[in-house]
Amino acid sequence: MDGFDASEDVIVIAATNRPDVLDPALLRRGRFDRQVVVSHPDILGREMILSVHMRTVPVGTDVNPMVLARGALGFSGAELAHLVNEAALLAARCDHPHVTSVDFEQARDRVMTGAERRSLTTTSEEREMMAGTRAGRVLLTGPGSSA
Repeated sequence: MDGFDASEDVIVIAATNRPDVLDPALLRRGRFDRQVVVSHPDILGREMILSVHMRTVPVGTDVNPMVLARGALGFSGAELAHLVNEAALLAARCDHPHVTSVDFEQARDRVMTGAERRSLTTTSEEREMMAGTRAGRVLLTGPGSSA
């Protein structure tokens, strides 16, 4: 960005969704004259974004984009696209001919909280084995020990 004369007209446009990780050299005075912050879409914007992304997905008659937009408060445009894609994947895994509102509800939960991690669940046999191991440590080291 150095080496330009004041008489040269140069326009630099950049976008990021992570301004916190930008190099401080980019943010020095005189580098960028304007910063435009784009907020998350309102309910009508969310509905329109969902409608655009739902064009290529076979959606069931029970799906209402306005209802989905109400349930996606605070979602960015990218998260809304992710929601539609995730719902389509869930419907495909269940062999649904169309993406249903139930698929969208499950997809919203996955987008908001992440995929379910089933590896963290333990069976009753695993819990018994862990309890026996811990009891054995207490017997060997004594109560109150951090071993």
